[in-house]
Amino acid sequence: MPTVLLVRHGRTTANAQGILAGRAAGVRLDAVGREQAARAAARMAAVPLVAVVSSPLERCRQTARILVDHQASRPGADVVAPPTVVERGITECDYGQWQGRALRDLAKEPLWSRVQTQPSAVTFPGGESLAQMQARSVAAVRRHDAAVEEQHGPGAVWAAVAHGDIIKSVLADALGMHLDLFQRIAVGPASVSIVRYGPHRPEVVATNTDSGDLSWLRDAGPAGDAPVGGGSGAQAL
Repeated sequence: MPTVLLVRHGRTTANAQGILAGRAAGVRLDAVGREQAARAAARMAAVPLVAVVSSPLERCRQTARILVDHQASRPGADVVAPPTVVERGITECDYGQWQGRALRDLAKEPLWSRVQTQPSAVTFPGGESLAQMQARSVAAVRRHDAAVEEQHGPGAVWAAVAHGDIIKSVLADALGMHLDLFQRIAVGPASVSIVRYGPHRPEVVATNTDSGDLSWLRDAGPAGDAPVGGGSGAQAL
């Protein structure tokens, strides 16, 4: 199966203010977020992406555009910018009545403790449950991954630009973790996590990375059996 790069959007004005933006319109990357997205794009520029799939929210579409612009600027006469697809399945969680509120105030709500310790039992007032969020997000990522393999082959690399809780839930699924443990995973702004859905199981190659060369992905090839003993590392792939 192909390799998917799970990219969180860069920092937003709401992130900087400690506001739970949710699906609110008009939430854009701030100056720091644009720089973060540019650094992520530069890390990925050496890897020919066959597609970029984005949440419909503006902060993700901004980040996706930066990734695509860097792809288009790669050297070579035959370089073609990857197509961008908007996917509602990886949009932000519907936080309902929590949307737009300050995190410091939400931390005083009785539900906050359950979000931290038993997220599988949480449904946001007037919104969706975290279990529903995970189900739709995982289904969307796996559907696009299968489509990429069908069109471009098992060695292809593509990117999904989404939100912190979305990516954490996808990683938890790939790791075989119960949703109640997903708060153990950190996903920072403009971080890149790497998953390969192999023939026997998903392989989580990296999580929450914000630096480092990703050019090795060009020659990684399709996911296969896990090397007994750990193998010799990415350079030998």
